[in-house]
Amino acid sequence: MIRFAVRKPVDNALSIVEKGRQTAGLSPDTNPLLQQYGISVSPELITVNGRVLPGPKVVYKQNQPAQMMAGSWNMVPRNSASLKFHTGTVLEKWACLYIEMPGYPRAQTFTSDGLRDLASKLHVVLMDTGILAKPPLQAQRVVLRDTDDAALEDFMRRAASSLNLLFIILPATPIPLYYRIKQLGDVKYGIHTVCSVGSKIAKPGGQDQYLRNEALKVNLKLGGDNQVITPANLGLIGENKTMVVGIDVTHPSPGSSKLAPSVAGMVASIDSKLGQWPGMLRIQKGREEMVKDLKDMLKSRLRLWREKGKHATFPENILVYRDGVSEGQYQKVLDEELPLLRAACAETYSPQDQKKGLPRMTIVVVGKRHHTRFYPTKEGDADRSGNTKPGTVVDRGVTEARSWDFFLQAHAALQGTARPGHYFVVIDEIFRQRYGAAGGKAKGPGPAKNVADELQDLTQSMCYVFGRATKAVSYCTPAYYADILCERARGYLHNVFDSPDNSAAPTVAGSTSGAGASIGPNQQDVRIHPKLENSMFYL
Repeated sequence: MIRFAVRKPVDNALSIVEKGRQTAGLSPDTNPLLQQYGISVSPELITVNGRVLPGPKVVYKQNQPAQMMAGSWNMVPRNSASLKFHTGTVLEKWACLYIEMPGYPRAQTFTSDGLRDLASKLHVVLMDTGILAKPPLQAQRVVLRDTDDAALEDFMRRAASSLNLLFIILPATPIPLYYRIKQLGDVKYGIHTVCSVGSKIAKPGGQDQYLRNEALKVNLKLGGDNQVITPANLGLIGENKTMVVGIDVTHPSPGSSKLAPSVAGMVASIDSKLGQWPGMLRIQKGREEMVKDLKDMLKSRLRLWREKGKHATFPENILVYRDGVSEGQYQKVLDEELPLLRAACAETYSPQDQKKGLPRMTIVVVGKRHHTRFYPTKEGDADRSGNTKPGTVVDRGVTEARSWDFFLQAHAALQGTARPGHYFVVIDEIFRQRYGAAGGKAKGPGPAKNVADELQDLTQSMCYVFGRATKAVSYCTPAYYADILCERARGYLHNVFDSPDNSAAPTVAGSTSGAGASIGPNQQDVRIHPKLENSMFYL
């Protein structure tokens, strides 16, 4: 199965051409009715025009540029000093915790000296990446009987009263234990946690790179900016008057309890650096895609724009990337969600701003689960994996003739056939108004751009600010972060998301007795602790 899924793009394309008609029942051999009615289906793939957008310039501290190669880069480039985070943070009190549990005979074991050595190496990496970290406190070891052992909660409670961050080493990848740690840290006690698997972090060959990847999460959780895009590649966002929002909803799976709700997540930028995206969660009726609490969610993000982003005014533009909406629900976004977003603005912006038509709003639906793939027609147009090159955009031939949509493959697929993101503009009050006044051409240096070019360039740039990686990701960061945020909520509520038992489906914060067992989870189960609620706790 895995080998089939990671076949080279050229093999997939040939398979479609050679066997596609037969498989779909569109060949004369498998469907004689076609020949009877004079219908023939060409076996060839259609050819569409596309272009490759130039990648943005990614910079770190003191505007040191990253050395880009096929949409990725390294913070430790060859023949030069390592890059430091654009905005590093301060880590005052932190410690490492190693958890031992029975049932994992292949788990990596650590002696006291080994734990101390690992904590020391992590401290060196944190400092080298630009985090002003004090030396760690003495590493600790906790032996648990099982996932629900009270010793874990007791340790987390004590740690939250004195530490800023806890670096936890797991014996393996026991998902329930990970979920419990995150619920205790994020929701109940308010302490940042970074979890690693002992067998992975102990490998000497790639240990430095592994620790640097963990440092990416540490800096973001503490409020720093890892990498930023130069203002020239951010269009109107570079003017610091546009807030970007990501929205997603996660739903119960077929095997979930009937008490399992849907959970909506929203993240939003706080400034033009696009480094910090605090998020919030809201519970709603199960399998309901349209977000019901959008008004209060957006109002809270606007307050953070002013307070955390240190702006004197609210944003003039709000650019929303909405994830998880099917094609048949585009109109529902306009009918149900847009009015709630406008209501939030009406209660937040001054009458003077509203008379000016502020804020202007654009909503773009992001599609990931589609079956459109692109294959290069020439070998010279392919990257090393045989896919189209990072930055490939297609906005004609396979897009809606009377709508504004485009496909963008911003990333380089490591294996298999790259899947582009599909972006569909359901409403636009920003780009046409701003660039349409110039005859549809955007002002600025270089070749003239039209309105569509501006959004495409901006969307690609936002694939490069995903702070947990040093590469462009497959779809834009606000939608990606919203997806991760919703996945974290599933962890908080794993008792109902991962269990079909309706009679014993406790809330995460409660128990199987009393009202909690009969009505399922409530908002308190995903309400982030006040110490972390305005941070990127979900990474």
